[in-house]
Amino acid sequence: MNMQPNDETRELEQMYAETLQRVQRGSIAKGRVIAVKQDGIVVDIGYKSEGLISIDEFTKEELASIAEGSQIEVFVERINDQEGIITLSKDRASRIRAWDVIAELHEQNARIEGKVVDKTKGGLLVSIRGLKAFLPASQVDIKATKNLDALIGETIAVKILKFSPPRHPNGSTSGSNPGATLIVSRRAILEEDRCKARDETLKVLHEGVLMNGVVKNITDYGVFVDLGGIDGLLHISDISWGRVNHPSEFFKVGDEKEFLVLRHDETSHKVTLGYKQKKTDPWQTVDQKYAAGMQVKGKVVNITDYGVFVEVEDGLEGLVHISELDWAPRPKHPSKYVAPGEEVEARVISVNKDERRLSLSTRQMKSKPWDLVGSTYQVGQQIQGKVKTITDFGAFVRLAEGVDGLIHISDLSWTRHIKHPSEVLKKGQKVDAVVLSLEPDKERMALGIKQLTSDPWETEIPARFRLGDECTGTVLRVTDFGVFVELAGGVEGLVFSSEVDSAYALQEGAEIRVRIIKVNVDERKIGLSMRNVKSHEA
Repeated sequence: MNMQPNDETRELEQMYAETLQRVQRGSIAKGRVIAVKQDGIVVDIGYKSEGLISIDEFTKEELASIAEGSQIEVFVERINDQEGIITLSKDRASRIRAWDVIAELHEQNARIEGKVVDKTKGGLLVSIRGLKAFLPASQVDIKATKNLDALIGETIAVKILKFSPPRHPNGSTSGSNPGATLIVSRRAILEEDRCKARDETLKVLHEGVLMNGVVKNITDYGVFVDLGGIDGLLHISDISWGRVNHPSEFFKVGDEKEFLVLRHDETSHKVTLGYKQKKTDPWQTVDQKYAAGMQVKGKVVNITDYGVFVEVEDGLEGLVHISELDWAPRPKHPSKYVAPGEEVEARVISVNKDERRLSLSTRQMKSKPWDLVGSTYQVGQQIQGKVKTITDFGAFVRLAEGVDGLIHISDLSWTRHIKHPSEVLKKGQKVDAVVLSLEPDKERMALGIKQLTSDPWETEIPARFRLGDECTGTVLRVTDFGVFVELAGGVEGLVFSSEVDSAYALQEGAEIRVRIIKVNVDERKIGLSMRNVKSHEA
């Protein structure tokens, strides 16, 4: 059938009219990219004019993926038929579609993923399909979260708590989404997952079973472990058979370990866990593995005033008492011998399984000093040592082997009358001495200083000091029974009280003239007199 020109015009007008009905301001349309320009993307949406999307609505990645012929969904913002311009928006189309998807997910009570983009008053902002949702701080986690900033940038799963789409005339939406409400919860997801995990855990949870768990928290008294929806407590006493100063020595938050269920209260669901119980108590077989005299190696785990604790195997400690640290008569503080963590060798002294005691000795790993002394020294040998202690009856001298020899006060001088050893010796002073006697089995050694020289009373003193001789001396001390006087060569004599000349006021350090009236070699005494002396010198 042939159409007349006016019929063709009417048909074209009808076609355009139908097109205009399909493409309206405020609607969403599908289009095809015609061109990519500097100021925007030209899109054909099936209208008599092409539309333009601002270049600002595209990221660099999106621009890189767009080419002529690409399909795109857009929102019709404005139509200007007179100028032949259609303004389109990709972002608004995406937001409208996002609200539709969110509405559907809300109805289904489904999970949805979003990215935490910022922190705001009272919580966080989460981007979901380009829309900003509010995540209240109380809905971030099951427990209160102190550091919300740590979640910024993270992608999380949430559920929609409250949903109200924006009020937009003709389908338009503004950047602030007037009237829109979108509140989400991460806590709801965590609680739901925890509930499911708890149900699964309860199916296998019973006393005596081994279960994997994740360390959640560490306190001074123990460790809290997530067994999968149910928390268990591992008390500090159940961590190790050995010494535990703090649970953090064995665990850190996030550790995944295997634990033994010791107790489970099915009413309160309180779970008590054990860790050391996975291994046999080493004290049960201690008497089978260790015996007196055995040599062992171990690590120093604790130092006290009374000794050192050494771990010889996992969970088994022995004590080296301070008296077993060193052969010295008075051992120093244990910290002077070893340090925490140091490996030491020791000898087993005794094993007591019932009392859980293992006594060790480190000094028995060394040669006994008195045994060394017995093979090193002999009577008459000259030695050198340092004065360690001074007493009323003598001085103890420390030798190189760590043992002490005694210099009795009577062995300090041949000639002087010494009232106290401190008159001639000082603590820490180095001295030479002669070994007078040696009894290693009794741990005794006698030393003498005066024996370094020959006894002057044998020939020298009798030859130098004769009866009737007069000489000059120095007053050493004045006593009730007489005056002690030092003569030449350090020899002492005594002026008996009956022989003192009262005409002179005597004091220590004064020089006087005396006459020898007695020389007793056997008793090693010289008697003096101030009477009938030809001349006195004050």
